[in-house]
Amino acid sequence: MVENEKVEEMFLELEERCEKSIAALEDEYSGIRAGRANPHILDKLMVEAYGGMSRLQELGNVNVQDARNLIITLWDKSLLKAVEKAILQSNIGITPTNDGKIIRLTFPEMTEETRRDLVKRCKKIGEEGKVAIRNIRRDCMDVVKKMKTGKELSEDEAALTEEEVEKNIKTFMEKVEKVIAAKEKDIMTI
Repeated sequence: MVENEKVEEMFLELEERCEKSIAALEDEYSGIRAGRANPHILDKLMVEAYGGMSRLQELGNVNVQDARNLIITLWDKSLLKAVEKAILQSNIGITPTNDGKIIRLTFPEMTEETRRDLVKRCKKIGEEGKVAIRNIRRDCMDVVKKMKTGKELSEDEAALTEEEVEKNIKTFMEKVEKVIAAKEKDIMTI
């Protein structure tokens, strides 16, 4: 690697931004149900409570009862209707049942067609992750070009740096592919 402070900073930023992109992809995938009860599907659910919007986790507990059921126990039972309404509006595809004490979410068995649709959605989200990493590569290449134009790097140093950028980007692209493949396998596993 080329000994240059700006280049080193660029590589640190590249790594940080790529890691964040992969974490964002994994976070996005955690909200996609794969036929099993997954409490993370409710992580982003906002409920109208006490005159404002609150995350469900701030209002009660979400527990996995078994492979296909989630139980939501609220600390304030008066919020049951508000939570039920928020779940219905969230488009997660599950209708809650409210018995006056808890809310139960029963995950239906997924059909082959539903699984394929989810895989398509995951591939689309994965492609967005790849685009984010390609944008990071473009930004790094722009930095290298500016440094070469500004005579901060020689032709050879610039070429070496570009090769190193490509190598790093390839590694992160492989990580993205692994995340996508793992989610597809998770969805298609019955």
